[in-house]
Amino acid sequence: MDDTIFQSKILSIPKSIQQEMQNYLDYLLFKNDADKLKKHPKAGCMKGTFKMKDDFDEPLADFKEYME
Repeated sequence: MDDTIFQSKILSIPKSIQQEMQNYLDYLLFKNDADKLKKHPKAGCMKGTFKMKDDFDEPLADFKEYME
């Protein structure tokens, strides 16, 4: 769409709707900037962060009587 046609259409609507359009445009611009700043975690990004003990799978002494 040509900029002059777009501007003439905006100017032809009532002021209250122009203000609403301006608010919406501000929101869209903010949302666009926020989407650019979002960083999504990549698969495997936490690798090596957690360490499991060698005896992780061993039965717990607290549950010994239930295991018998």
